[in-house]
Amino acid sequence: MNKQKASQHPKRIRALKPYMKLINKINTLEKQFEQYSDEELKQKTEEFKQRLEQGETIHDLTVEAFATVREASKRVLGLRHYDIQLLGGLVLVKGNIAEMKTGEGKTLVASLPGYLYALEGKGAHIITVNEYLAKRDKELIGQIHEFLGLTVGLNIAQLSNSQKKEAYNCDITYGVGTEFGFDYLRDNMVSSPEEKVQRPYHFAIIDEVDSVLIDEARTPLIIAGKDQPSSRLYKVCSMAVKNLKQDEDYTLDQELKTVNFTESGITKCEKVFGISNLFDLEHSSLFHALLQALRARTIYHRDVDYIVDDGEVKLIDMNTGRIMEGRSLSDGLHQAIEAKEGLRNTDENKTHASVTIQNYYQMYQTLSGMTGTAKTEETELRTVYGMDVIQIPPNKPNQRIDHSDIVFMKKEQKYNYLIEDIKKRHATGQPILIGTSSIIKSEEIAEILDKEGIEYQLLNAKSAEKEAQLVALAGQKGKITIATNMAGRGTDIMLGEGVAELGGLHVIGTERNESQRIDNQLKGRSGRQGDPGSTQFIISLEDYLFVRYAEEELERIHPKLKFDKTGFITSNNVHKFVDTAQKISEGIHYQIREYNLKLENVLNKQREVVYQFRDSVFDTNIIDFVVKQTKSIPAEIILSFFGNEESPELMDVQVLQEELNKVLLSSFSFGEETFETVEEIQDYVDPYVKEHIDALRSFKDDKEILSLSKSLTLSVVDRLWKAHLDTMHQLKEGIGMRQYQQEDPIQIFEKEGYTLFESFFAEIKYEMALRITQTIKQLTKQRNK
Repeated sequence: MNKQKASQHPKRIRALKPYMKLINKINTLEKQFEQYSDEELKQKTEEFKQRLEQGETIHDLTVEAFATVREASKRVLGLRHYDIQLLGGLVLVKGNIAEMKTGEGKTLVASLPGYLYALEGKGAHIITVNEYLAKRDKELIGQIHEFLGLTVGLNIAQLSNSQKKEAYNCDITYGVGTEFGFDYLRDNMVSSPEEKVQRPYHFAIIDEVDSVLIDEARTPLIIAGKDQPSSRLYKVCSMAVKNLKQDEDYTLDQELKTVNFTESGITKCEKVFGISNLFDLEHSSLFHALLQALRARTIYHRDVDYIVDDGEVKLIDMNTGRIMEGRSLSDGLHQAIEAKEGLRNTDENKTHASVTIQNYYQMYQTLSGMTGTAKTEETELRTVYGMDVIQIPPNKPNQRIDHSDIVFMKKEQKYNYLIEDIKKRHATGQPILIGTSSIIKSEEIAEILDKEGIEYQLLNAKSAEKEAQLVALAGQKGKITIATNMAGRGTDIMLGEGVAELGGLHVIGTERNESQRIDNQLKGRSGRQGDPGSTQFIISLEDYLFVRYAEEELERIHPKLKFDKTGFITSNNVHKFVDTAQKISEGIHYQIREYNLKLENVLNKQREVVYQFRDSVFDTNIIDFVVKQTKSIPAEIILSFFGNEESPELMDVQVLQEELNKVLLSSFSFGEETFETVEEIQDYVDPYVKEHIDALRSFKDDKEILSLSKSLTLSVVDRLWKAHLDTMHQLKEGIGMRQYQQEDPIQIFEKEGYTLFESFFAEIKYEMALRITQTIKQLTKQRNK
């Protein structure tokens, strides 16, 4: 069978040449820096800061700063940066991604650019995939930076506001990416600027960058709260979708857990509710409720996805089969399941704030990352984040042998071969790491090994710390470890005594993943730092990848395939088919991420405006702010009364008068006045508006009214923004269906989203004017008693 080893590409070597010159300069300084006393070395930090103040840039300091960190690391940790680690650090300084193989010491690499950017005093964030790694790296690498006089903080979920603020005010802050994102959302929900914990976004290094920016990017960060649902709406929608037929009225993809109405289904729903167009903006809540009712009917099954216990829907964890106590589905889906089961509706999880991973990380002035596998996604990373992927050669030549896939016709045949292969290797004492695509699959393999009486270690739903410890032991003699492909990521697997002579760690992939990058991550567990090792995928044509993404292609080549009595496929063209299926999968997932990002970018622009508007409440005198935002409200009320069909003399000026008096501090009456044009009404009201503004400004130094006005304004913004997010989410749910009407969903979402946003902002200003006027009137009345 074919074997392959990695080799250096000439183009890749050329790309590294500019960095090699800098590495030579850093190495030239090493003997000089070794002569410094500890105090002289520490003094370098203050010297660098002064030089930055005098106009030099971090790029002017890079060579000396790297030499300083390397020398400090030797003294504090006994670890000297290799040249390839210096190379990785230089790539990060430029805001790019360093692709470095497992075991090359990425943790130590981050110490170099982290120190350099921290010298600017604006904060450097070093982001890992879990809290265990964040704590570990902070405690280890943080010693270097603290030795050099910098402060190092840790940002994790359980901290108080003051602890978080302290962590963010450190020169370097370690933490988990999602927590940084949630802090951003929480900072934009505070009632005073003192409650904010973050500083402006300066520089970040993301460890396992592909996992964070590609895999986690599918799910936005959401802060939710409880709202009362419309139980009647969910019940009616549940009845409306009950008799719809699959393929005729809706399409269902059980694997992706997606369902959509067909044109026939839409028409039936429109008839039930007596409306002409379900896609009209005014019906977005109805469409959302109908779609959730359809999901509840078709995707979520009783005693599979949930149970009903004592009148309550309880979710089942598909990976463990356990009940997830206290957990509920959001955006009305839980309520739709309750309606389907004829239960009383519980409170609904509603989004109060959200941001996508992509939009959050784009706020950093300089973003960089490290991983063992990113080159396959370079186009996306460059397009979305502006980062190039630079492949760093290994410190020692790669000795790992990657065997060609072994492909079987049937899943059962695959497992038969897998067991025999494990037995043979285990008999020699060679350690084996078995990678699976899910916890369910890992349990399947564990059951087979149990029947054979083979001992193994199963990594299944453990804590990140425990997981890392078990993965680290996977290279010991005679060890068999079963794990999901992502388990213990970021942990080094060191070979036990005598294991190198047995061929090193052997990694077995039991399914090709939906992305070649994930396959490469699994392979990368073996062959660390020039160690021997080997990898092989043992797969079948019944695996999820082929059934889901290449069903038609599989039907076409199936009759042409040759295989032996064990089911092993001998035809060479099967490898081309496997690669094609994976490319189809990668293409589909990229399109989904690209589509969702385009939709989210619309909302992101709106979020930026709202958060800026909210900050303005803190940055200026609130009375000046209110005057600026609400002085046009009386004119807008007049225009709303003056429709195209009406003339002023036919208008009910009494009702208009009442509406104007709600927002004006200076009360007035139209009396017996008559008007021929809307301009005449405006002219009549203008002096009262000026009086209103003067009255408002008279409270500029009134602490009680200033405090009330600020809290009222924030309350209005937050309440209406929450409602707007809900409306935009409902609009997004139905936007993909516009393709049936030959419309571009992105353009429609942008256009209708803008209309909704204008309406939302107009409502904010009206509510501000109304509530502040009413409050001041009431307070003045109380004071005059």
